Amino acid sequence: MSQISIITPVLNGIRFIEFCVKNVISQQCPDCEHIILDGGSTDGTVDLVRSYAEKYSHISWLSEKDRGQADAMNKGIAMTNSSILGVLNADDFYQPDILDRIVARFKTLKEPALLVGNCNVWDDHEKIVEINKPSKLKIVDLMMGWTINPYPTNPSQYFYHKSLHDKIGMYDSEEHYSLDIDFLTRAVQQANVTYVDEVWGNYRKIRGTKTMMDLESGQCVPRFKAVLEKYRKQLSLPSRVEIAFKRTYHKLF
Repeated sequence: MSQISIITPVLNGIRFIEFCVKNVISQQCPDCEHIILDGGSTDGTVDLVRSYAEKYSHISWLSEKDRGQADAMNKGIAMTNSSILGVLNADDFYQPDILDRIVARFKTLKEPALLVGNCNVWDDHEKIVEINKPSKLKIVDLMMGWTINPYPTNPSQYFYHKSLHDKIGMYDSEEHYSLDIDFLTRAVQQANVTYVDEVWGNYRKIRGTKTMMDLESGQCVPRFKAVLEKYRKQLSLPSRVEIAFKRTYHKLF
């Protein structure tokens, strides 16, 4: 049985899916399983994934209509018996040789753990424009919003125990844009969270991707704020007071 499963949801991702598959192969991690969930692609993605799955036994895949990215990820989680999970979108990629190190780190962590690193953010010109370093990961810190406290920008930079879903539930299949934020906001309240100041993930913030189109539409920030507000209301009164105080302080200074 594999110790870590990497879950990749994809729909018509022929532009990047081969790079993604090769990126996981290049990790040469014997304890890794790569589960690819295709939502019914019509651009050649399925044929490409099938060809690699026939050559590499660590690749499992499923192609069928789904209710979106979160639904696909939940299907992938149900398919695996691995104790550690990571999510790698088809257009993102890992730094070289990190998966073995991730598996080793989890041997020292109390379950359920959430392990978070840094992430390079790339633009359309294949240049790194930012290194996301989300060092403050308590729920009160995350409630401050990304303009005050960096939020993990991409799932390629974090990994967690599958058992965390027993405490917080699965990915919200009704949430199609802010599913990562929704997951993390729940996760940090139940997981044993560890931040490591190393770059693990790479996120392409480029035109044509779902996230970039959401940003360009002007809907991304309102969605983000709505998720934070939903969970802020569920916090204890002392936590809500602390958040209000910190927000006021940052506005003043």
